[in-house]
Amino acid sequence: MAKIVITNMIMLEVGENLLVIDRIKRFKGIAFPGGKVESGESIYDSAIREFREETGLLLSNLQCKGFYYWEGEDDYKYFVYLYKAKEYSGILKTATNEGKVFWIEKDMLKNYTLAPHMEEYLQVFENDYSECFCTFKDGYIPHYR
Repeated sequence: MAKIVITNMIMLEVGENLLVIDRIKRFKGIAFPGGKVESGESIYDSAIREFREETGLLLSNLQCKGFYYWEGEDDYKYFVYLYKAKEYSGILKTATNEGKVFWIEKDMLKNYTLAPHMEEYLQVFENDYSECFCTFKDGYIPHYR
């Protein structure tokens, strides 16, 4: 039986600016903060916790934009729940053990080296899709719904 890994990613958008993290460990490149859901934790609460751990900021009024899903060759099924926020409080930590955290203008995002699959995540964040299911049988193919 396949094992399931549930994670989250949060886009904080304030005006025309986005808060990003330049990941230095796994999934290197520019991404939005987020991480794994812990046992006994709701997905929503995990998003708030992970965001605070990586940025120092406390989010409120998260909106679920959808999810990204794929089945790995390792007998795991991976789900990334995508949230968007516009409200926060706290003081930004600019560096963590995950990478450097900073603000960028939304239209400049394309000029950075993005973490793997960020382009697909952005499609769900910015459009009316509720999910992106990825298959790998005939190469990497995202399916938006």
